[in-house]
Amino acid sequence: MAKYRCTVCNYIYDEDKEDKKFDELPDDWRCPVCNSPKSSYVLLTEESEDYEKVSSTVSDIMIEQMAELGLRHVFGIPGTSILGVVDAIRRNDKLTFIQVRHEQTAALMASAYGKLTGHVAACLTVAGPGATNLATGLYDAKLDNSPVVAMTGMVKRQLIGPGSFQEIDQYSFFEPLTVFNKILMSKDQTTSLSTLAIKHSIIDRGVSHIGIPNDVQKLPYSDHIVPFEGNFPNKATRPADSLMKKAADIIDQSERPVIIAGFGAMGNGEVLLNFARRIHAPITTTFRAKGVIDEDDPLYVGSHGGIGSTASTILVDDADLIIVVGSSFSDMTQIPEKKTVQIDIDPMMIARKYPVEVGLIGNCSEILPIIYSLVEEKDRPEYLKEIEELNQDWKDLLNEEANSNKTPLRAPYILKVLNDKISDDAVITLDVGEHCWWFGRNFWMKKSQKMVMSGYLATMGFGLPAALAAQIVYPNRQVICIAGDGGFSMLMADFLTAVKNKLPITVFIFNNKQLGMIMQEQKMEGYDNWQTELQDLDFAEYAKQCGGVGITVKTPEELPDAVDKALSTNKPVIVDINTDPMRFV
Repeated sequence: MAKYRCTVCNYIYDEDKEDKKFDELPDDWRCPVCNSPKSSYVLLTEESEDYEKVSSTVSDIMIEQMAELGLRHVFGIPGTSILGVVDAIRRNDKLTFIQVRHEQTAALMASAYGKLTGHVAACLTVAGPGATNLATGLYDAKLDNSPVVAMTGMVKRQLIGPGSFQEIDQYSFFEPLTVFNKILMSKDQTTSLSTLAIKHSIIDRGVSHIGIPNDVQKLPYSDHIVPFEGNFPNKATRPADSLMKKAADIIDQSERPVIIAGFGAMGNGEVLLNFARRIHAPITTTFRAKGVIDEDDPLYVGSHGGIGSTASTILVDDADLIIVVGSSFSDMTQIPEKKTVQIDIDPMMIARKYPVEVGLIGNCSEILPIIYSLVEEKDRPEYLKEIEELNQDWKDLLNEEANSNKTPLRAPYILKVLNDKISDDAVITLDVGEHCWWFGRNFWMKKSQKMVMSGYLATMGFGLPAALAAQIVYPNRQVICIAGDGGFSMLMADFLTAVKNKLPITVFIFNNKQLGMIMQEQKMEGYDNWQTELQDLDFAEYAKQCGGVGITVKTPEELPDAVDKALSTNKPVIVDINTDPMRFV
């Protein structure tokens, strides 16, 4: 019988104790502790373990311990100083190892995996340059609070210090970007450090690093394996009743409330929408929270901030109360200083920029249903009419922008075609570039779709690794990567990883032969356009040479059929769409 972990509160659903398989639970089943949806659960162990003492090497114990705590995927590149760990992974049937072409891809895959699932994945590489190549992906995980474990090889213990081949000070290198950072210097530390690495990554929502000297990896060792249950705290929490009553009273007094949902609200769209309908308040989201609810819902008014809608801007500006759920108050979101009720699981996010009337610390899946029961049901026909009219004005503008008669192809039209044709449960990964602006404002997500991006770091190159991770996590769902030619080319070698592992991702490249976002920023700041031009490449032919499918689109008339063809194949696909950076709408 299997065990499943709630990635929100760490409650364990044990099929043996519950006498019912997890897959047989109804789709609307929710966590009995924190009220999170069934989709928040991940497989922990396939069978009950007896935790007998295991005899093997340090590497075997480390990998078996991490697997017992839920690790299932490792992304990386084998090499001299990490071969002991690599062989332990090879011999452990609980783990899947995905070989990549660049260590940055491995780290970005692990980061995307954590954002998509709330669960930990690992990246692995050698000492020295392999370790340093992880930095960008690990910083992405750090800034977006994604649980990741990094395992790096090191030179033998007796060679640490004098400057051996490929030796760097790995402890100091990883210290600024980790929540847990240790060097495994003694075999007796194996179980404890392996457990702590997973524990810190999950509890602190960040990066754990273990450096393993080459000689330590191969030492004979035996130890008991520690189970997850009983060794990890349950993170379910709720504020004092008096604070929730105070929040409800403030909400009752407001006449023009607006709900701003951030990434922390993801997975709780139903709870959020029920609450919004009770108080007749519109919902706007941060960019990272796109898709938290079906964006065709009458109460959804688009994203807020630099890529936001006019409807959201007007309603937030005129609000007498904003209810902020799971948002980090990024500069890009541009949340104004107003009377605020805030809900967040991280105490440091409460009143991060401005004072709030009430700050409620905890999971919105627990808090919002309680607030729902405390507030009065509202009837605001005039407010709802205003929301409807502002929404319609915004949609009319988007429809006008998505003109199929203009050439070269414009981003709004490309996104309209994608919006119409991709699956209702597609997983969308975004690279960083000008296309993000257009996606944020012109793409309307459905509630069963998921979107993942590089949030605070905003690193180019994220889209392809994220798509690889997404297809591994969701093998039966359509995975779409939307990228610019600049961002895609940074890690394009790992399109081979998709081909090798038969991951049928579809990459849509907005090929404008420019660093389009930088070009626009130069223009806005009064600089000459310089060094943003990119050497053109036939990305479709590249896809074919890799063993995938390549499709070129040069005119608006070609796009719909090209999208249909791309989405109907079972191989990795690149659709190379020629756009013009000088022409927008």
